[in-house]
Amino acid sequence: MAAAPTTDKLPSGVIVQHLTVGTGAQPAADDVVKVNYRGTLPNGTEFDSSAKHGGPASFPLNRVIPCWTQGVQKMKVGGKAKLTCPAATAYGDRGVGPIPPNTDLTFEIELLGIGK
Repeated sequence: MAAAPTTDKLPSGVIVQHLTVGTGAQPAADDVVKVNYRGTLPNGTEFDSSAKHGGPASFPLNRVIPCWTQGVQKMKVGGKAKLTCPAATAYGDRGVGPIPPNTDLTFEIELLGIGK
């Protein structure tokens, strides 16, 4: 029987639900991470995914929304997690593209690798 997912609730309100715990290294805020991801609005509508862009994406962890910077640091390479991002840790009152202002977001993230 599989263990129940573990969950971290961060001081900012970000919730990291570990769906699969990785066995590799944990990234630091100044690392570049390689991920597969899928972002959804509260109603379940997908607004972005790495699949839409042709496969895994790489990002400097300190150049993304605070939810990602904080949440992905709690993951290990090989892990999968669901991040629940309060609006203040996402795009806040400005929104962006299909994301309305003051919208909480959910991301499913698979951490594939870490670079510098």
